[in-house]
Amino acid sequence: MKASAAGYARAENLRHAIEMLVASEGEGRVLAGGQSLVAAMNMRLSAGDLLVDISRLNELSGVSQEGDTVRIGALTRHAQVGADPIVRARVPLLAAAVAHIAHAAIRNRGTIGGALAHADPAAEFPACALALGAEIHVEGPEGDRSIPAEDFFEDVFTTALEEDEILTALSVPAAETGEVQLIEEVARRSGDYALAGLCLVRRAKGHRVALFSVGPKPILATGAMTALDAGDVDGAVAALTSEIDPPSDTQASAAYRRHLAGVLLRRAVARLEGDRT
Repeated sequence: MKASAAGYARAENLRHAIEMLVASEGEGRVLAGGQSLVAAMNMRLSAGDLLVDISRLNELSGVSQEGDTVRIGALTRHAQVGADPIVRARVPLLAAAVAHIAHAAIRNRGTIGGALAHADPAAEFPACALALGAEIHVEGPEGDRSIPAEDFFEDVFTTALEEDEILTALSVPAAETGEVQLIEEVARRSGDYALAGLCLVRRAKGHRVALFSVGPKPILATGAMTALDAGDVDGAVAALTSEIDPPSDTQASAAYRRHLAGVLLRRAVARLEGDRT
């Protein structure tokens, strides 16, 4: 099946891209890496769209550190995120997540902004952003605004982005001394979507736990976080399994995904304990 599009236009700059989205009256779709959008169009899950190509807007790409914050441009490709020395040193969770994302061809074309805006509940980067307490930066006709990751992801493939806004970057707190960031997931085969996945961040002020592929959006497991802060691993697992409502599908049952979430939390905690020794 072939993609169906109402038109294509390459943006000259960010403001030009926003103007085209406004003029499209809700029919515009932002094209960056295209690894999710084009596949959806080929399956006719997204049709009749004006494609606004922002892939050559260099100002939306790259990594920088500004004080205690790491800023990553939306057009930074997955492979670039994984290889960047600032990311590897100050946001190791994102670098570790890249190894779990699909295959090399996808990692070389897909962008971190595209992954966040697409909001696939089985994807790694949205859960990473949630676990890290990231800020998502967007720009529209009324100017720019920042959205906490906790408020950005709303439902399956649904975010707080307005139809005429473009995700431009995300900002993440740089890892503190002694901070540990981990990702665990289980998939049937390398490159497949995870049956269940978990991100764990341990900071001086406490733990943050986010899960993916166990609900309609990435989930911040606040009950498990409270129990981990108190040193109660069994309580954290019990809280975790009670605060998620995973789906059943042809890949795994809800009960199996719930079980996997608890297993992954124990694995991550064991790795944390190993880092203390």
